[in-house]
Amino acid sequence: MKVRVGLTVMVVALATGCGVLGDNGSEGKNMSDMTMQQAAERADSILTETMTAIKPQVQWEHGIFTDLTCSVSRRVSVTTIISPERRGSFLGVVERYWEKQGFTHRTANKSTTNPATYFITPDQFQIRLLFGYQGQAHFEVTTPCVKKSAVAPPQPVSGVPEYDGSEPPLPSENSDFWSANTPVSSASPSS
Repeated sequence: MKVRVGLTVMVVALATGCGVLGDNGSEGKNMSDMTMQQAAERADSILTETMTAIKPQVQWEHGIFTDLTCSVSRRVSVTTIISPERRGSFLGVVERYWEKQGFTHRTANKSTTNPATYFITPDQFQIRLLFGYQGQAHFEVTTPCVKKSAVAPPQPVSGVPEYDGSEPPLPSENSDFWSANTPVSSASPSS
């Protein structure tokens, strides 16, 4: 089994997801009323909407999801090749979209090989975009602690392979824009 770069970061994100509520607990939906399944659906929605907002569009698949004592993590992996020259632009498109949604930027990793950015939603869902093994972009949403419940796999999304429980493949899809080996010009796309 291949261990991909960023596993440690993923474990840390998962460990911190439980028990995270806003200072006054009043932002967003009342977390005490939300079940793990509802939280998973909200996480899936954040991920799907984010992937839809990326222009030009990229190919992606659901990643392995986890449910812990009181939180859930959902993941998607981009199967479009994003060249090292375009990773900064990709991060910028995603960060601008998340900021427009009212999400708060928490921190960033400015690594040239494995850059990452971390945000949190008003209802305390933690979001991460990380470039890992072979430059693959991975998104993860970790929910706050909510009511224990059964959690179903992600629902099918049109144009996206149905989740089958396996790890997504490495990037292999070419994009005229995202796979280009030249820096982005001033006429780059934005979300």
